[in-house]
Amino acid sequence: MNSIFVARGNSDAIPIWFVTAATWPDIRERLDAASKAFAEAAGFEPKAGRHLLLPGKKGLGGVLFGLGSSDGLSDRFLPGHLAQLLPDGTYRFANETHNTRLAALAVALGNYRFTRYRKSEPSDIKIDLPQSVDREELDFIVEGVTLARDLINTPANDMGPDELEGAARKLATLHDAKFSAVVGDDLLKENFPLIHAVGRAADRAPRLLDFTWGNDKHPRVTLVGKGVCFDTGGLDIKPESGMLNMKKDMGGAATALALAHMIMSRKLKVRLRVLIPAVENSIAGGSFRPRDIYTSRKGITVEIGNTDAEGRLVLADALTLADEEKPELIIDFATLTGAARVALGPDLPAFFTDDDALANELMASGAAENDPVWRLPLWRPYESMLESKVADTNNVGGGQGGAITAALFMRKFVTAKSWLHFDIFAWTASAKPGRPEGGECQTARALYALLAARYG
Repeated sequence: MNSIFVARGNSDAIPIWFVTAATWPDIRERLDAASKAFAEAAGFEPKAGRHLLLPGKKGLGGVLFGLGSSDGLSDRFLPGHLAQLLPDGTYRFANETHNTRLAALAVALGNYRFTRYRKSEPSDIKIDLPQSVDREELDFIVEGVTLARDLINTPANDMGPDELEGAARKLATLHDAKFSAVVGDDLLKENFPLIHAVGRAADRAPRLLDFTWGNDKHPRVTLVGKGVCFDTGGLDIKPESGMLNMKKDMGGAATALALAHMIMSRKLKVRLRVLIPAVENSIAGGSFRPRDIYTSRKGITVEIGNTDAEGRLVLADALTLADEEKPELIIDFATLTGAARVALGPDLPAFFTDDDALANELMASGAAENDPVWRLPLWRPYESMLESKVADTNNVGGGQGGAITAALFMRKFVTAKSWLHFDIFAWTASAKPGRPEGGECQTARALYALLAARYG
């Protein structure tokens, strides 16, 4: 992937001035006479997202961009608009913004295009970063986010369990990680019955993807990503509106791969493991059924209350495997429940953990990285909603608290205290600064910052 960032010190780079109501008078006086006169004639005001291209002697002489509020915090990714506004060229930040690193990252993420099926002329915008910003780190963060977006945006006819395996294998090879996969009926032989049950009806075999990287003597961190490449809902079939965007139901797997790329690129001092149950929840003669009962890898018997609650089933077997190694930290990602979206909306992923210190650390990291998350409770009294009269547990609870009961279901398969479960949307329905419409990589940047601080 070509980087949007260039080597420092380009004297011909076009200046971008970030302005607020408070800073505009000073910046206006620093402009040359022609630019000042042009800005006044154009009636420029430093409102959020407002921009003005200033003429120069050799063409474009500079750019004014409004940040809105005096602290520039109306949206830390607001500079991402510039990716769509600027003509081709090399630019530099002429003054400090609220967060220069996030501003540069926002421009790079806003420059994303998904061009696999409809070609478009790529823009040729470059940012000459100031010395205070680590270009190499920003590059692999952008690479990770781009990987996740590309995977989520790819439709299921080209992104089934086998293609998801190919993407994971390619990433593992890039970083010299050890890769393996358990495919089809071998899932039963290797004791992954829930993964097999969910994926067996599809014409593309279900599988568990597994790769490890790093020094075995370093702390063990395991990422688990829900890789449901398409979800019809199974026999409890989704309505048309609910099925339309189900190509994104492998967004958890895409997020895990994005974070893994960041970790391995930075060479954090961890022994990393990535587990992805990759399936398609299809309808056929072999579909698993409501009221079926399966014995999970952990030995817990599970009654199927709803076949559309399949993500927690495949994660249960994968989390059990992750927990068997007793890692220092287990993190899972899943586009799991509509209940989390009702509670927090599409842009604020829910997370669950019993580790209060870890939760506080994560919240701070998410705020600093403009990758927000919000903690919901693992409210133990709701475990009664998962009771079954014929098995150890049902896979669904009642009609309320669905995100919590889903997390409590998965908690049954993990003994580690330092476990993080993320219920994400992985999608941007309408474009925002730095976040084009389509697949989105949520939570990975916040977690990368947290892990880099711990294990850098």
